[in-house]
Amino acid sequence: MSLFIPTYFSPISQYSEIVKTDKLIFEIDDNFQKQSYRNRCYIYNSNGKQLLSVPVKHLTKDSRKKTKDTLVENDFPWQDQHFKSLQIAYRTSPFFEFFEDDLAPIFEKKYTYLQDLNIDTFLFLTDALQIETTFSKTQEYKFEPTGKDFRLLAEIKQQPEKLVEKYIQMFDDKHGFIPNLSILDLLFMEGQMLLVIYKKLF
Repeated sequence: MSLFIPTYFSPISQYSEIVKTDKLIFEIDDNFQKQSYRNRCYIYNSNGKQLLSVPVKHLTKDSRKKTKDTLVENDFPWQDQHFKSLQIAYRTSPFFEFFEDDLAPIFEKKYTYLQDLNIDTFLFLTDALQIETTFSKTQEYKFEPTGKDFRLLAEIKQQPEKLVEKYIQMFDDKHGFIPNLSILDLLFMEGQMLLVIYKKLF
């Protein structure tokens, strides 16, 4: 049993642990943290590392908001922008076309809660990677939970020193290897070969 915070098209560091567990619990009772992987991911485009950030509705400065109560801000077409960014960055990658149709519905559905969006990205990725794992959600926040605690992997500044082994990236001839991007970067470059190599990479 492993505890994770649901994140937006999670970084490779998170999936390096997800692939090792068959029972996953999503922490939804923590306080939402700005500038974390909860509502952002990083991809690789022709200019280097690109941020894709999901806008969320914020309360007053003195108010705290739990992950499960975090609302998506849909006043502008962020989904169109994100999907177009992925298409531009990866349209010539080996496997983007293979997953594009299954990915598209996430950018067509209007989400109210951020956690629903993040869980849908998780379901897409576990299906694409053929990872067999079940998940549940927390009922309360625990400082010292049972099982393995990977909640810190949702924080950008709390990543492990040892990440995935190097793999070929779209623009590494221009900008070099960029570690710990969204798992989408690895998926679009390696595709179904991940079924064979992810245990080695992770």
